[in-house]
Amino acid sequence: MKLEPVPGRWSPPASILLVLVTTLLSACGLSIPTDPDGTLDAVRRDGVLRVGASPSPGWVEVGDDDPTGREPELVEDFAHHLGASVEWTVAGEEHLVEMLEKGELDLVVGGLTDQNPWTAEAAPTRPYTEERTADGTKAHVMLVPMGENAFQSELERWLDGAAS
Repeated sequence: MKLEPVPGRWSPPASILLVLVTTLLSACGLSIPTDPDGTLDAVRRDGVLRVGASPSPGWVEVGDDDPTGREPELVEDFAHHLGASVEWTVAGEEHLVEMLEKGELDLVVGGLTDQNPWTAEAAPTRPYTEERTADGTKAHVMLVPMGENAFQSELERWLDGAAS
């Protein structure tokens, strides 16, 4: 009797190959997920999380001091989790996304939803909360630099824990 692989499942030889490749990469000092630009390591090493905040009523309030509101509170707690303080930059979304692309920021907040126009320039986190509005349900995200997967994974795991 010949066994057929279940569609959508890894075949035994492919599974063995995956384990071997992962083991070899680990032995070489590579970890998955990784940050090509080292965002997570830099935040932990330097003790500074560089965050862009765009004003958004109920989510990010700006005034003379550091931003306040739901998202700045989450960001401050996440920075504390990393052993870092927050360095805030307040500006419009477009300018903040440009700074994120240039590596001048580590994170952008501003009441952004999973329908934001910046997904070609920045990586949105998984939705971490939903808001019911007259227009329907909005799933909120934060933006991180493209490809900084270890940083994004750490943030998403932390947001998952903060939401529970």
